[in-house]
Amino acid sequence: QVQLVESGGGLVQAGASLRLSCEASGRTFSGYAMGWFRRVPGQEREFAAAISWSGGSTRYADSTKGRFTISRDNAKNTVYLQMNSLKPEDTAVYYCAANREGISTLGRYYDAWGQGTQVTVSS
Repeated sequence: QVQLVESGGGLVQAGASLRLSCEASGRTFSGYAMGWFRRVPGQEREFAAAISWSGGSTRYADSTKGRFTISRDNAKNTVYLQMNSLKPEDTAVYYCAANREGISTLGRYYDAWGQGTQVTVSS
């Protein structure tokens, strides 16, 4: 199974940008579709973005479309989430996840999860 470690979270002001990274180790990274999810304490986990194993297909939540961009570098075993025009409602713990079956917006299809990285956006 692939192991995932996120980084890049932090505290920023509304309108700022952040880039999250998720580095994978273990199984062949390029065989997995990857996703980014987020969770606010007390709320359900929310899908943010996903990318196919090749990078040729992406999916976004309505709340992130146009502001977030997911990408991957299979040579570096890393997936990224570029977040622009951040809003206070983007505040959450962000998790990356790996899916052997292909790109999906549903968390239950993901096989491996990272530990999460906190993103806080102040108004």
